Amino acid sequence: MRIESYTQVQQLYRTKNTVKAEKTAKGSFSDQLQISNMGKDIQTAKQAVANTPDIREEITAPIKSAVQEGTYQVSEESLAAKLFQKYNEMR
Repeated sequence: MRIESYTQVQQLYRTKNTVKAEKTAKGSFSDQLQISNMGKDIQTAKQAVANTPDIREEITAPIKSAVQEGTYQVSEESLAAKLFQKYNEMR
C-alpha cells in the first residue's frame, strides 16, 4: 500500500463535518417505584413465611418421642390409601 493513498483517504474523512450532539437541558427527573396492593400483599405473605419456623415442634415432638420409645404405630391400610391418593394426584 502506498502512503500517499492512505493520506488521501484520511483527508476525505477529515473533511466531513461531524455533527456534535447537543447538550440536553438539565432537568430534575426522579425515578419512582409504585407497588400495587397485590405486590404489597405478596411481600407481607413472604415476610410471614420467612418468620415462621420450618418445623412445627408441637406436631413433630409427640411423634418423635413415640418413634424413639418404639410405640409409634402405623396402619397399613391408611398408609396404602394415602400412597394411592398421592399417586393419583401426581398423574
